Amino acid sequence: MIKRTILIENKTTITTKNLQLVIKTETKEGTIPIEDLGYLVIDHPETYISMPAMNLLIENNAAIIICNKSHLPNGMFLNLNSHHIQQEIFKSQIDASVPLKKQLWQQTIIEKISNQGILLEKITGKPNEFPFLASKVLSGDSTNREGVAANFFWKSFFDIKFKRERFGDYPNNFLNYGYAILRAATARALSGSGLLNTLGIHHKSKYNAFALADDIMEPYRPLVDQKVYEIMQTYDEQELNTAIKSELLNILTTTVYFKEEKSPLMVALQKTASSLQQCYTGDRKKIKYAKLWN
Repeated sequence: MIKRTILIENKTTITTKNLQLVIKTETKEGTIPIEDLGYLVIDHPETYISMPAMNLLIENNAAIIICNKSHLPNGMFLNLNSHHIQQEIFKSQIDASVPLKKQLWQQTIIEKISNQGILLEKITGKPNEFPFLASKVLSGDSTNREGVAANFFWKSFFDIKFKRERFGDYPNNFLNYGYAILRAATARALSGSGLLNTLGIHHKSKYNAFALADDIMEPYRPLVDQKVYEIMQTYDEQELNTAIKSELLNILTTTVYFKEEKSPLMVALQKTASSLQQCYTGDRKKIKYAKLWN
């Protein structure tokens, strides 16, 4: 089921009544069934949300995303009890062997590099040389083929002079917003599968509460890159505005493909998360990543 994403950009009061989210601004009031919501993005400092509303959203596995003064997602509330055998899954995840985690990271980077190559060919029209790079990814990506691919990708992707930096110049701000939304969606899917977001397979910073989401979102990043490229062809603005944020939020409903079916990205992330859980419990050997283009 496709869940709705609500973006709050004005002074707003959010409460709940009869399992409905009641959203009231200075000019209008509306209700939305709680079960229909996947993401609530709060991007205005004068937003009030009641505790019952927060609890109902979280109980229904919706993610509440808080933005900072630069309008970038800065924090997130997630359900901590979203799976019926969560403790058992946590144990499998904690006990995962180093070789298993290295194999999972190898799979992840092969998918990421492959997707970058396909997108670069679509954008530039030049032959895709990334399959060779992907074929050289070792267990744990010990020779950092990810870094080599990223360096080549960003040198070739945009028509303008560009350096990919977290706090860099335009269009880094668009990329950062898109990645933050993708990260939140990935974290929500992982939490829904009973996995511990703090415990990554590759990312390990003690300050990172969403290390696993940072790992698993990697192959899906090119969807953000593609959307930002399209935005740059359509909009002259270099600052985030409502229209551009809405475009980036729409990434969550982008159609992606599995062998037998197609699904929106937010549903595909749930399938990916479920497959990772099965890798930890020994029920499968490969993470189920979607193909981004048919």
